[in-house]
Amino acid sequence: MRGVRVWARVLGVEGAVIEDVCLEDGRGEDVLVVAVRPGWRARGRCGVCQRRCPGLDAGGGRRRWRALDLGATRSYVEAAAPRVACPEHGAVVAFVPWARHDARSTRSFDDTAAWLATHCAKSAVAELLRVSWRTVGRIITRVVEEAEQTDDRLDGLRRIGIDEISHRKGHRYLTVVVDHDSGRLVWAAPGRDAATVERFFDLLGPDRCEQIRLVSADAAGWIRRTVAARCPRATVCMDKFHVVQWATDALDQVRREVWRAARKQGQTAVADEVKGARFALWKNPEDLTGRQHAKLADIKQSNAPLYRAYLLKEQLRTALGRPVHQAMNLLRCWVSWARRCRLAPFVALARTIDANWDQIAAALTHGLSNARIESANTRLRLIMRRGFGFHSPQAVIALGMLSLGGLCPSLPGRA
Repeated sequence: MRGVRVWARVLGVEGAVIEDVCLEDGRGEDVLVVAVRPGWRARGRCGVCQRRCPGLDAGGGRRRWRALDLGATRSYVEAAAPRVACPEHGAVVAFVPWARHDARSTRSFDDTAAWLATHCAKSAVAELLRVSWRTVGRIITRVVEEAEQTDDRLDGLRRIGIDEISHRKGHRYLTVVVDHDSGRLVWAAPGRDAATVERFFDLLGPDRCEQIRLVSADAAGWIRRTVAARCPRATVCMDKFHVVQWATDALDQVRREVWRAARKQGQTAVADEVKGARFALWKNPEDLTGRQHAKLADIKQSNAPLYRAYLLKEQLRTALGRPVHQAMNLLRCWVSWARRCRLAPFVALARTIDANWDQIAAALTHGLSNARIESANTRLRLIMRRGFGFHSPQAVIALGMLSLGGLCPSLPGRA
């Protein structure tokens, strides 16, 4: 193999003509500079649409693009950067086959940085590739924008999940949409209101809104009302795990009320026992330790209201885990019991379940839960934790799309 082909293969600039290779002294370290020019097929094309266009001028002269390091040596690709006159985009820098438009690094460098960003912290990527933190963020945004032009994630959606996640202190939220069939994150945007969800459906368009059949969500009215208005053929399913969470919250309200009453009456031992039984009351019976079983037995003997609240929570969890027809019958019986249990939090919960009956029944009938979207939220939290927080929601969204949206490029040289 000829030497010029070796350099082209090593630097990831195939499709270019190697003109010269030299070592330069750059700020106390040697840097490798490879002078290239585009092949004749790639010359004179618009950098945005790659349409062949008439030349305009020499632009800013020769330009350098950062390439992947060769061992411990920093590497650059250098070439002329003329401008062309595109009928659609005006005066733009001509297309080069080794880099994306308006980038200062090669395509191989960008793909490597994007792949690394999905597997480790941006600070580690910046140190390994010897670039700034902000440069990593710009690379991620650039790679995602290019991938979105060729991959229509909104096509063919039938079953989706909508939820919100906090991305920063101060009630800063993202609304995220996940495809239940593929498990991919298909859309995310800052905000947590009806206007944010409207933006998703505007992007989806009326024809594709008609194709949506099932939407899983929590009890947020702004999601349900927007889905009903924009997707008339869709059925909203309320995740049964949210219903169990409501019961757990109601149980904890009862426990706190019992604890306050015991303290007010000077029953310190009873108050300490109730306070220490929190996790025993929350956990599923099959997961209890021997000590927690003993705590529940003591509560059964000494505190009937609190034990009744525990039984209500467990009966609801058991009912929702049954086959659909049996679950609906048990749920009706549970609502009847909760209405007359004389525990205010569970009486209120019975009314809430009645108000959301159709959505809960739809989730049980279709077997749809928010498991996929909760999984996506957990991975988004991991991304934010690994990056020690992000100032911009767009940076979180771009990195989320790389990791969860199927947009992460392969490492250079891999299939």
